[in-house]
Amino acid sequence: MIKIDIISGFLGAGKTTFIKKMLDEVYKDEKIALIENEFGEVGIDGGFLKDSGVNITEMNSGCICCSLVGDFGKNLNEVITAYKPDRIIIEPSGVGKLSDVMKSVIDVEKEQDVKLNALVTVVNAKKASKQMKAFGEFFNNQIEFATTIVLSRTQNTTPEQLELCVKQMQELNKKAAIITTPWDAIAGEQILKVIEGQDSLEMKVLAEEAHKKEEAEHEHEHHHDHDHDEHEHHHDHDHDEHEHHDEHEHHHDHDHGEHCTCGCHEHDHEHHHHHHADDVFTSWGKETPHKFTKADIEKAVKTLAETEEYGSILRAKGMVENVDGGWIYFDMVPGEYEIREGEPDYTGRLCVIGTNVDEKQLEELFGIA
Repeated sequence: MIKIDIISGFLGAGKTTFIKKMLDEVYKDEKIALIENEFGEVGIDGGFLKDSGVNITEMNSGCICCSLVGDFGKNLNEVITAYKPDRIIIEPSGVGKLSDVMKSVIDVEKEQDVKLNALVTVVNAKKASKQMKAFGEFFNNQIEFATTIVLSRTQNTTPEQLELCVKQMQELNKKAAIITTPWDAIAGEQILKVIEGQDSLEMKVLAEEAHKKEEAEHEHEHHHDHDHDEHEHHHDHDHDEHEHHDEHEHHHDHDHGEHCTCGCHEHDHEHHHHHHADDVFTSWGKETPHKFTKADIEKAVKTLAETEEYGSILRAKGMVENVDGGWIYFDMVPGEYEIREGEPDYTGRLCVIGTNVDEKQLEELFGIA
């Protein structure tokens, strides 16, 4: 199975730099084919990327989103047949529509043993607002169909600019994971886990809870014949099979069926998982670039651990950037919590699981409403 990653982004967003980072840090042992489509007659990035030993097929006769849709499929088939790579990276023109590139890949999926693996859009955090207004149709399409949004130039933005940018991205796409940490601060391996849907804080917390429950059941030898276990979520970590059936149903017309990975990451909305009639809890996740003080986090986590002001909280976990530098990690179970320093994550992340939980109240508790 050949993985196909589409790395889109508006003109000047930093797509080529991002691809270079992934090639240098992650894909060194993979046989990679990079397919570029420049808008114009000259492929400006070809020489730069050939230095990485990548086989490049440049298509410079037009834009994928229009005249090259047919030729693109033929070209992709030729690359697959002749080169047999482990992974194909497609870098569309900056003015192309991500949805059109996706459809072309889906057509090839019917003929070849390939999988549409990652839909990444690189966004210049400083220019996003202006580009959204000036080039809305193309820019917004790239955001709406992405499963991961990678913000560039975040180290050059103010906290207010960064939080506004993230808010604008989330208004267009509530389900995409948004990488806000400067690229130099995180490894390519960590980014790969995000774009392939393997780095979900919510999934980790639920898996840990399920494991703890299993251990407790074995220890007390309770053999209950329940058809639906309290924490039986079936959130497989196989990338193609994440299917969150959200009560609120966000409909993204991704047109790529089972390959849609939008549900892989925790996001700014509630998931209502109904199992037993008397056994309902809410899992709330929030991604934010907001910086916190240790006192802010301790106050919020202590409140969740020691009171029921915000519902009956079973678990809270997260990692956020510290205003004083570094990152704050926290972990909470009823009655106790731990706060420590940790490595930078791709963005700040919070996860709270419990019953009778109100999303707005949690946002206010953590100061991100």
